[in-house]
Amino acid sequence: MSAQHSIAIVGGGPAGALAGALLAAGGREVLLFDEKLAWEKPCGGGLTHKALRQYPFLADAGSESNPVEDCELISPSGQRVRFHMQHPVAIFSRLALNGLLLERARRAGVDVRKQRVTRITGNGGDWQLVTPQQEYRASHLMLAAGARNPFRGQFLPPIPPSDLMVTAGYFLPGRSSLMHIQFLKGITGYIWVFPRADHVSAGIAGKMGETSTAELRRILEKWLGENGFALDDGRFYSHILPSFRPQTFETLEVCGEGWSMIGDSAGLVDPITGEGLYYALRSAELCAGALLAGRPGEYQGVLEEEVLAELKLAARVSQRFYNGEIFGESVLERMVSLTEQSASFRELMSDLFAGVQGYRDLRARLYRILPSVMAEGLAGALRRPWNKSGGSKFAADALAE
Repeated sequence: MSAQHSIAIVGGGPAGALAGALLAAGGREVLLFDEKLAWEKPCGGGLTHKALRQYPFLADAGSESNPVEDCELISPSGQRVRFHMQHPVAIFSRLALNGLLLERARRAGVDVRKQRVTRITGNGGDWQLVTPQQEYRASHLMLAAGARNPFRGQFLPPIPPSDLMVTAGYFLPGRSSLMHIQFLKGITGYIWVFPRADHVSAGIAGKMGETSTAELRRILEKWLGENGFALDDGRFYSHILPSFRPQTFETLEVCGEGWSMIGDSAGLVDPITGEGLYYALRSAELCAGALLAGRPGEYQGVLEEEVLAELKLAARVSQRFYNGEIFGESVLERMVSLTEQSASFRELMSDLFAGVQGYRDLRARLYRILPSVMAEGLAGALRRPWNKSGGSKFAADALAE
């Protein structure tokens, strides 16, 4: 492979595979390395309406995903509300999604190697990549090997524990049409149940250093048992995700002389939801576009404008979301209450799940719908028996304040 015209991608997940496909389709010589290639992960695998609209070929892969239209939110105290999502979430198994994207990369002309890169040396214009089988050279290096990427430290500081999230999960036999999200008291994270095409992905996420993986697993197993999910034939997995603090996003560099980072390697994960698939795919597209245009340094700027600005805001409000209070009640409890009581708020939640409602204009929308939310909440409370909690509690709080 000629170093003058080649691009080496380390990592064959969604970000690396899509970047490779776009670059090869644009006439570039691309070599992609991944020791596992398509493999399963405990993460939900949900693709939002925003992602499916941006990448319609994924929307066309209907047999590989399970379109889920209904969601149940559960507050830390156990209050439950179900709502219909206007735009379904397409839930893939990560094995199927990665396989689909890798096959697309192969068809575009990417040379996919099932090999582990053990060492990278050199510099922009002439990189040397060593695997147990062979040594390769490339003019540009793209890192797409996830948060545990061993080569990140050659270009940026290693990701500290305070910028990571631990996930633990089970793959359970069975089918479902309902997505569950259970928020937890004292944990910056949540339990999820995502129904995939041929099984269910159930998991839990928490900030590293806040709760041990063993404790997260215990909490998840207890919750699953209490909610009718049998673990008899389940397979356990754990994983680590980036969950950057605001100051980390402020100083983040995603490219330099002859190198770039995309997806989880760059830390492009929503610190509130843990969602990273859209950002992985979009960063791959933006990075590939800059390389094909012959202006690789522009990747930092376009990513900053479209992706990093959104993730920085999410990082700033993450702690308030999980641990803050509003009107004398936790944000999480109030959010579930409002989802139950207000059609306007349910529409907002549906748009958030669909990815069409971003964080940057969320406050403006909240102010705009606030009169309707308050009126609907009060009307719903007055229709309920006064000896029950829920809507009447909301009304009492509203009147008291």
